[in-house]
Amino acid sequence: MDVNRVAVVLADRVSPFELGVACEVFGTDRSADGIEGWDFAVCSPGGSAVESWSGFGLSGLRDLDFAASADLLIVPTCAPRTAPPPGPVLDVLRDAAGRGAWVAGFCAGVFTLGYAGLLDGRRCTVHWVYEAEFRQRFPAAQVDPQALYADDGGVLTSAGTVAAVDLCLHLVRRLRGVAAATTLARRMVAAPHRAGGQAQFVQAPVPATAAGDDAVVAEALEWVERRLDQPFTVAELARRSGLGERTFLRRFSAATGTTPHRWLTERRLDRAQALLEEGGLSVEDIATACGYASAAALRHQFSRLRGTSPSSYRTAFRG
Repeated sequence: MDVNRVAVVLADRVSPFELGVACEVFGTDRSADGIEGWDFAVCSPGGSAVESWSGFGLSGLRDLDFAASADLLIVPTCAPRTAPPPGPVLDVLRDAAGRGAWVAGFCAGVFTLGYAGLLDGRRCTVHWVYEAEFRQRFPAAQVDPQALYADDGGVLTSAGTVAAVDLCLHLVRRLRGVAAATTLARRMVAAPHRAGGQAQFVQAPVPATAAGDDAVVAEALEWVERRLDQPFTVAELARRSGLGERTFLRRFSAATGTTPHRWLTERRLDRAQALLEEGGLSVEDIATACGYASAAALRHQFSRLRGTSPSSYRTAFRG
């Protein structure tokens, strides 16, 4: 689907962070980075001013007429979630879904999609804090409580606040490609794709390439990234860094928040995603290029950490 016009739809008492995520991704000129932009606006019923959670007001908003012709409508958290938003907000969302536009809810903004009846029978997610309440209010929704975000037929939902970033980067990957999403993620100092679900937040999130202020570890990561098709051992990396294995592991963990094995797995899967979308290599050749002993090994890791098969990913992201 071609998405050229993006509208953020507000009711009242909006989350500034979630609104900011949408504005940062879709409303900021990234042409200098080679990323094609969108026709973007923040809308409210009648273009009326809206209060934020943080006590300041937002004015100069567009009317919902803009949203009525948008290809993607985004709903950030707007209080209260315990009652439906105004009728015009629900109407513009229902009409959008009916004409084939994409509709996305961030965090408790997912409740608004539920009130609009857009989640019945659809896979969705919501912040784990709200899961029980959400299930009670919308029993027909198919809630995946572990997912950071869900994409079901153009109705998209994200979990907690920062998961809005994950969902937006997913949208950019679909709309502008892996390279654009990766470029944008680097500008935002965010991981292009975070593996796992909400349960991972009992641990440190896995960074894409960050190495903190440890120049030794940073050099090791850069060296490995240029050779992802080759096998590596911790002992080899430690020797190259001039450190003992225990010292290297300690400094690696402190700099990246993860283990060398997990970091390397994530980088290889990131490389595989880019090759699946942008190239014509077979899954077997991609496995070799990403350092896997076989296509079966790549499929296993891809399904385990990305939740889909390489072939399905290629179909979705190249389609």
